[in-house]
Amino acid sequence: MSSRRSSFRRREKPAFERFKDHCRHFTAFMFSNVGIILLVTFYIIGGAFIFQSIEIFEYERLKSEKPHRFIARNFSGECLSRIWELTAENISFFDHHAYRRRVNDVLLDYQRAIVKKQLKGPDVEQWSFSGAFLYSLTVITTIGYGNITPHSEWGKLVTILYAIIGMPLFLLYLSNIGDVLAKSFKWIYSKVCLCRICPGVAKRRIIRERRKMRQLARAMHDMENARGSSSYTSTSSTTSSNSSSSEYTRSSRQSSSLVDIPYTESDSDIEREIRGSTDEITVPVTVCVFVMVGYILWGALLFGRWEDWNYLDGSYFCLISLSSIGFGDLVPGDRVITADRDKVEVSFILCAIYLLLGMAVIAMCFNLMQEQVVHNIRAIKRGFKACFRCRSS
Repeated sequence: MSSRRSSFRRREKPAFERFKDHCRHFTAFMFSNVGIILLVTFYIIGGAFIFQSIEIFEYERLKSEKPHRFIARNFSGECLSRIWELTAENISFFDHHAYRRRVNDVLLDYQRAIVKKQLKGPDVEQWSFSGAFLYSLTVITTIGYGNITPHSEWGKLVTILYAIIGMPLFLLYLSNIGDVLAKSFKWIYSKVCLCRICPGVAKRRIIRERRKMRQLARAMHDMENARGSSSYTSTSSTTSSNSSSSEYTRSSRQSSSLVDIPYTESDSDIEREIRGSTDEITVPVTVCVFVMVGYILWGALLFGRWEDWNYLDGSYFCLISLSSIGFGDLVPGDRVITADRDKVEVSFILCAIYLLLGMAVIAMCFNLMQEQVVHNIRAIKRGFKACFRCRSS
């Protein structure tokens, strides 16, 4: 008994080896399908907290060092006051052209002041958690709306590092989740659209395909018989006739073997063919296009309710966002971004989920369309090879 206990203790791995095994299992889980979703989610949330802290800290520091830069100016009131002064000065001797020229100068100064204020950077209220979350999401997805940008040096530096790590991570997310969605969609398509879940419909389809194959084999058999008989009657010498007759009998046996294959419609064979691999199924391109268009139209309805957009603006925003173009003329959550810093609305979280899931759906559709195109090209290639083989024979 003591020897068994000592051998069991000797087989136990050291602490460092056990730590390496745990790290290996943790890494494998994090790069699995569930792990990659959690990793992307926590990466975006962590980036939101980091960017919010950096920009608010920089704002507070500049406000304490240079408070005169953050005094709110009433540009509209100043512009109206100057126009009123010009009107009061020229009321006694009114020169229409001179008055109009000086008012235009005042309006140009007002426009320059507004543009300068906007280029100076957004207010700190835009760096709420929702705004920082949107910024982190647009960085790793390469959408880049441009409505929220960092203005501190540390914010720009962290953005560079955050994008270097986050963009490959998001591409890995699209690859894994797109592949999972493609396999799931092919399974649903095979069960619903191809009626593999309906045994009667699938059985009739298999029987029709077998009948077509048998008719094709009969046609090939008849062609071989006609060609063999013509070559047999045209021979003159006995040696050549013997060789041609042997070739004829060999070819007739081969073609007859196609026709003489036992044609059974047993349930076991049909069920075995019905339970074919899902990887052999290809989804048509029209179905993939219908899925993408339907997802965009569904998003247009959602954003039309959340953001008070019309149907065209919602569809335009969904297409621009899911294709990662991101012009920035329409941005989700304008009223959410300027809200309380600690307030997070459910509609904004659903918007982020829509974008993350939508880009995975687009990757799934492109994957299925690629499989369909490759399948069609291979079928055309096989058809050309069969034609050349028939001509050569």
